[in-house]
Amino acid sequence: MKQSFFFLLIGLLTSQTFFAQNQKDQLQQLRVDVVYLASDYLEGREAGTAGERLAADYIVKRFQEMGLQPAGSNGSWFQSFDFTFKPNPRSEEAGESRTGKNIAGFIDNGAAHTVVIGAHYDHLGMGAFSSRSTAGSAIHNGADDNASGVAAMLRLAAYFAEGAAKSNNYLFLAFSAEELGLYGSKHFAENPTVELGKVNYMLNLDMVGRLNQEKSLAINGVGTSSAWKAALETIEVGGIQAVMSESGVGPSDHTSFYLQDIPVLHFFTGQHEEYHKPEDDAHLINFNGILDITNYIIALVDNLDTDGKIAFVKTQDEQETPRRASYKVTLGVMPDYVYSGKGMRIDGVMAGRAADNAGMLKGDVILKIGDTDVADIYGYMDGLSKFNQGDKVVVVFKRGEETIEKEVTFN
Repeated sequence: MKQSFFFLLIGLLTSQTFFAQNQKDQLQQLRVDVVYLASDYLEGREAGTAGERLAADYIVKRFQEMGLQPAGSNGSWFQSFDFTFKPNPRSEEAGESRTGKNIAGFIDNGAAHTVVIGAHYDHLGMGAFSSRSTAGSAIHNGADDNASGVAAMLRLAAYFAEGAAKSNNYLFLAFSAEELGLYGSKHFAENPTVELGKVNYMLNLDMVGRLNQEKSLAINGVGTSSAWKAALETIEVGGIQAVMSESGVGPSDHTSFYLQDIPVLHFFTGQHEEYHKPEDDAHLINFNGILDITNYIIALVDNLDTDGKIAFVKTQDEQETPRRASYKVTLGVMPDYVYSGKGMRIDGVMAGRAADNAGMLKGDVILKIGDTDVADIYGYMDGLSKFNQGDKVVVVFKRGEETIEKEVTFN
């Protein structure tokens, strides 16, 4: 059955007109890419496994159909690297030796500088590490994380392969072993197959498949170049509302390039209840949202096309600021990272945890924890930092137009 499904998708792929630029064809291709990459056939794309290698072969096939040039090691599509796989990084066990493969496709416009556009293609496999599921071993398909980012990258590759915005070359990178600690992007940044000094900037697509009704798109790294904000503020595409943050450091592959003094942006539609669970499947993906996001990125690249090499700026990373408070307790909620209003909006509530026991719901907006006003995610963390396990506190939150106060016990 799996094999039949695989060949059905390949048939759909090869019958597709890769370079047609009408919306129907674009949406169909995005669906094909995500559905295949997030299928059970690939068994969760754990780094260094047969399932991940199937995903790699698929991406290479897509690059070839677009006419990209191989830009990996020694003229191949791949850049291989060795790593030790340990489901529990703190374990004293030796671990398993594995090989990951970054995939690199190049569009040579004969330009002085190159734009890098990347997305990681690995995921959690059967959930032996980093899974949020309590149901035991199961295929974690990772439709949003990060089949969505790979599909968006492929759509951008097809667009720029047609000759748009030719003042830069384009390097498209699919990274392996991101989920284990940015292994693939770190290896590439330290062992580049192109001259890093000629890289103009890097755009990272990680979890772009769940654009919400408000069309809030988190864009991280806008402080890494003085060019970013001015360019972004002129873009009006698909009703997208940009929620910007400054730092070039974050838990995704753009960090590896920022640490090489390259301007970066990370595009992200936010976490959700299915994050790092087997339920992160293709039927939950907002394909129209991915199309809007890629159109938004195209507008950004077009905007910067004739500006030459943009300047790098080192940011004061949130991890280094006093606002990054440490805390010993949690409410058991998932923050909505793309919420731009006052307070911290809840994007998911974990069963049996403090917020759930107090009757808090997804969509509630936390305004105060004890004596601490919560204006944003940092205020939320500041509030939590003042409490210990077993403490009780009054939490003030809004549900629609109603303001509610509830006593919460940290369990």
